Amino acid sequence: MTEPQHATGRPLGRGGLRVGPLGFGAAAIGNLFSEVDDAQATEAVRAALGAGLRYFDTAPHYGLGLSETRLGAALGPERDVLVSTKVGRVLRPAAGDPGPDTEGFAVTAGVERVWDFSRDGVLRSIESSLERLGRDRIDVVFVHDPDDHFAEAMDGAFPALDELRRQGVITSYGAGMNQSAMLTRFVRETDLDVVLVAGRYTVLDRGAAEDLLPACAERDVSVVAGGVFNSGISASAEPGPGAMYDYRPATRTEIERARRAAGICRDHGTTLPHAAVHYPLCDPTVSTVLIGMRSAQEVASDLQLLREEPPRALWDDLAAVL
Repeated sequence: MTEPQHATGRPLGRGGLRVGPLGFGAAAIGNLFSEVDDAQATEAVRAALGAGLRYFDTAPHYGLGLSETRLGAALGPERDVLVSTKVGRVLRPAAGDPGPDTEGFAVTAGVERVWDFSRDGVLRSIESSLERLGRDRIDVVFVHDPDDHFAEAMDGAFPALDELRRQGVITSYGAGMNQSAMLTRFVRETDLDVVLVAGRYTVLDRGAAEDLLPACAERDVSVVAGGVFNSGISASAEPGPGAMYDYRPATRTEIERARRAAGICRDHGTTLPHAAVHYPLCDPTVSTVLIGMRSAQEVASDLQLLREEPPRALWDDLAAVL
């Protein structure tokens, strides 16, 4: 078996951080879509640490603070790790009797999310995140999903994060989104040094290669690739009915396209999930791939996908038909 590409780590941002090819996405341990108990969440994080993973990404949005709390408890005093979290949604006590969360997390909504990209909102959000994580600083902070809040992010969030970076409270900052167009604007119009793009630079969707990646290369901005399975369709070696694509049921056309890609992978002696994890790492602007993990078993299976690189000819054959 060969070592994964850039096993010694690629730069993440311009502040001296380095990461391996795989990062731990902690939305799942915030009860994304289904419940995970405390013990299973802790086992997942500790299995990742034991396997050598050192980058963990979370957000207040994930389980209404549950992901940050569980991650902080599982990491404990461990400091030889990189942690990123996000700003843009401030949590506050919910009015009335708490009910189930309405944004995809299996939690009781005792608090509510409030969009807030102001300077004060960013500072309050980071203060709360530090408390939940049990840390005295955060390595990377992303402005989270500012799709409908471009002006507020530009006027409030980014200047606040730039101030915190100068003060040493954080090492790097950027934005995390499910689109590449606005991320590209942020790369060109702010001094961020890392972006998290979800679902737009994958085997099945290469849109970020047209705008975001060239801009990042020009501006020395690192890319974290998330959503590499496009919500699940590429996580199966044989995509079929019921597959999810970008948080919704996949269409017949999307399933057929994924099955074509899976067939090409088989012809090259590999699988679609294997290709999905490795494809973003082919671009030098991509520092790492984030994958959601909710159990020690998922950590082991995700790491197995990194054991060998796919043959280089696979990428040309996929590009020819997708």
